Amino acid sequence: MKAKAIMALAAIASVGLSACSPSSQAVRGPNAGVAPHTNTTDSARNTFVMHNPAAQNTSHYSSQNISRPPQTASNGMPELSPVELQVIGDQIFKNEGGGDVGNLVHWNDGENFASMGIGHFTWYPADRHARFGSTFPELLSYMQSRGVQVPAWVPREAPWRTKAELMQAKHTPQVQELQNFLYQTRLLQVQFIVDRTRRAMPKLVTKTPDQLRPHVVNNLNAVANTPGGWYALIDYTNFKGEGLNRSGGYNGQNWGLLQVLEEMRPSRPGEQALHEFADAAMRVLDRRVRNSPPANNERKWLAGWSNRVNTYRRMLV
Repeated sequence: MKAKAIMALAAIASVGLSACSPSSQAVRGPNAGVAPHTNTTDSARNTFVMHNPAAQNTSHYSSQNISRPPQTASNGMPELSPVELQVIGDQIFKNEGGGDVGNLVHWNDGENFASMGIGHFTWYPADRHARFGSTFPELLSYMQSRGVQVPAWVPREAPWRTKAELMQAKHTPQVQELQNFLYQTRLLQVQFIVDRTRRAMPKLVTKTPDQLRPHVVNNLNAVANTPGGWYALIDYTNFKGEGLNRSGGYNGQNWGLLQVLEEMRPSRPGEQALHEFADAAMRVLDRRVRNSPPANNERKWLAGWSNRVNTYRRMLV
């Protein structure tokens, strides 16, 4: 497949997120438009290539009566098809909530925030430090910008301060309404996760030190150009974030997507890239546990995290 440079790195956020057809597209780095340099290291540093499916600008949510905005933001680039969205969304829902509708409005043991929807988007009570970001209000704004009517009673901050309070309210008409709303908008929720990953793509490169950039770009290409690789990138971004804050995490070591790409061994597109990504993810997560305060007892989560990461090893779509 011959790659074709079509846009600057800053526009990579608008690239369609799929890697399952022979159509190919390359994205150049910060020096796009500058005369080619003969140094191969510079070339590797500044080029991020992604293969995308035949143009499919038809992501729709007819069964959920949800409309999408005009496709100006995507620059005409392909979107994930409704089938791909469904498959990835179902797997994320299974990863986060076991596919149980009752877990769409949830509060995990040991956490100080509620978890909403298929991606268990974080929803903090008022005046509580949102250490992991409050992504549920972001989702609500995303939905409203697409013409979705959010239940009128839903506030910006979680109305419950503890898991016990939520459990007491679990069967009230309001919570049941929210649960049904989150079930009916599953495809839009996965599109929100996809768009978050799309926005992260250029930052993964620009936030990487020059000496690491060729390595990150190579591994990002390897995963993105492997059928099913976008599921791994999308799910891990939802699972543990982008990792763009290098001073975040424990002991100044973060555990997001960028750290996984840095940790990966050099890979080429193909099934082995999925294994390398999954192996690197577990090394990063194990490092998080080792760095965490002992009182957190984060080792109890490793088995579940391993089960989730192992889903990246197969070509989901």
